[in-house]
Amino acid sequence: MSDTSSDDVALLATLGAALDRGEVPADDSRAALARLRDRLAADAASSGVLDVAYRTLDTPVGALLLAATAAGVVRIAFDVEGHDAVLDRIARTVSPRVLHAPGRLDRLASEIDEYFAGERRAFDVPLDLTMAAGPFRREVLTRLGDIGYGRTASYAQVAVAAGSPRAVRAVGTACAKNPLPLVVPCHRVVRSDGAPGSYAGGPAAKRLLLALEQSP
Repeated sequence: MSDTSSDDVALLATLGAALDRGEVPADDSRAALARLRDRLAADAASSGVLDVAYRTLDTPVGALLLAATAAGVVRIAFDVEGHDAVLDRIARTVSPRVLHAPGRLDRLASEIDEYFAGERRAFDVPLDLTMAAGPFRREVLTRLGDIGYGRTASYAQVAVAAGSPRAVRAVGTACAKNPLPLVVPCHRVVRSDGAPGSYAGGPAAKRLLLALEQSP
């Protein structure tokens, strides 16, 4: 059993934030601190004091925050959403034991890289829908997975598929509040007139994703 303490956890959080902000100047120092952070993260996980691991990933739609629990990926957030605010919400709604542990997200990061390289059309990582509030929103997210790569569906069509034809606005809310964009493809839901509609990552990000999937 590891002897990771609450002081270690606090140090790990501080180190992760400093490394992410580039506030550790020397390459050797950064490498040493990164190794220490990784060791503390491993100790925290083995001690049962790491409930949510997170990292960031640079992509064509900006820096993404990736977070996962033992059950699966629990949150993907765009930079425009405010990563610090998202981490605070994770701490309040999932667990306060949130630590920067990039290795726990390697599989998801690789799959996202493959997606943007045009080498992947579906994601194979397990999902944790803890942050999807309410049964209807979860049903909508389940139906989004039925919209294949390169295809789109209207908000009205998704409402019908979810069993509530009149709940078009609620479908829009479920898409806007989707905690797992990209992996749960709410970007494939468009307005009835074919216009892209709104998106948590911004309209430019949605257009980029749709164009990517239409590329031969």
